[in-house]
Amino acid sequence: MRVLAKELISKIGSPEEIELMGWVHRVRELGGVSFVMVRDRSGLAQAVVEGKADLSLESVVRVTGLAAANDKAPGGAELRASGVELIAGAEPDLPFPVNGDCSKIGLDVILDNRPLSLRNPRIRSIFSVQSTIIDAFSAFLRSRDFTEMKTSKLIGSGTEGGTGLFEVDYFDTKVYLAQSPQFYKQTMVASGMERVFEVAPAYRAEKHDTPRHLNEYVSMDVEMAFIDSERDLIALEKELLASIFEAVASRNAGDLAAWGATVPSPESVAAAPVIAHDEAIAIAASELERSGSSSKKAYEISPEVERLVCAWSARERGGELVFINEFPRRHRPFYTYPLNATHTMSFDAVFRGLEITTGGRRHNEYRALLDALPKFGLKAEDLADYLAVFKYGCPPHGGFAIGCERLTQKILGLANVKEASLFPRDRKRVRP
Repeated sequence: MRVLAKELISKIGSPEEIELMGWVHRVRELGGVSFVMVRDRSGLAQAVVEGKADLSLESVVRVTGLAAANDKAPGGAELRASGVELIAGAEPDLPFPVNGDCSKIGLDVILDNRPLSLRNPRIRSIFSVQSTIIDAFSAFLRSRDFTEMKTSKLIGSGTEGGTGLFEVDYFDTKVYLAQSPQFYKQTMVASGMERVFEVAPAYRAEKHDTPRHLNEYVSMDVEMAFIDSERDLIALEKELLASIFEAVASRNAGDLAAWGATVPSPESVAAAPVIAHDEAIAIAASELERSGSSSKKAYEISPEVERLVCAWSARERGGELVFINEFPRRHRPFYTYPLNATHTMSFDAVFRGLEITTGGRRHNEYRALLDALPKFGLKAEDLADYLAVFKYGCPPHGGFAIGCERLTQKILGLANVKEASLFPRDRKRVRP
């Protein structure tokens, strides 16, 4: 009977031989005995083998024997081996030290050797946390009567005017990889479904090379009907994030510990301040002056302003999450609902100094959209499919998208968002 590493302790004293299967993580020889550390999906377990264990690191093995107590072994138990079977041997020239300290290894080395680096327990823990994030996101929205959808990632044109799109050959024409499911989310709201969400890839053909950008990322999208303003969406996202953080704290305590990480309490998320764009700029300017950098100026919401506003919130409000709303019209897409002549019902969520969410209320009236297009240099004929959604009645609605990798990055305190992508894609990397 196979047991996982974490289950070994429950078999202490059992007369029945058990099997431990996994990868050889480390081998230590001492006094005619070999201590073989075996790694499986649940963690590490120690197997004690008589004599020399002729096993290369990362070989896949089946170890048979009896469980015994050992306070010095992982989990307080070890397997006294009666037999070791080599299932699949690993070549000895490992290009990546799977059992090494990943904090001392460069990011390019980690990503160039991704199939092996993902075996490192600390690196793999990133994606255990990410799995919980996605599951908790989906479970919370289902509990609120949202319907999950999966939309096409091949589109005829962009809803934001066609900029930043990857072009794809599609039979005898050109199509594009979708920047977001915006068009489809709004279509489903207008169809009468009212509340929808999607977890799927999104693509941005932007020539960034920063620790916060990916050209392919996982977007966790939400759209809902019958809202009054962006504040309805902010209220929803506060509850959503609190639920995600609680799930990570409950299910991934070991993974958080591996990174020395914590998540905000539900109370701090509920108390996260909502600050108007212009006030956020003023706060950033005040923070610069406070730090003695008054020669610098803050004019727009930049990465530095995001960090400064979060630093202010942590000090003054005791929280690491801030919602910035009422962005100027010039900084938001044409479909964003106006608050007044100069500002909009839109918002960003900034967590630990990084924007993780953009959202807002959308235009839902056909004529208002037609009036807005020329102000953004757009033509109705280029957005015919999009406009058709609103021509025959669409309720007031809005939504937002959370960048899954960015949220993972900030929960764990990772230096680069690429660390939170299984197989990151950027300007230079399209493999493995």
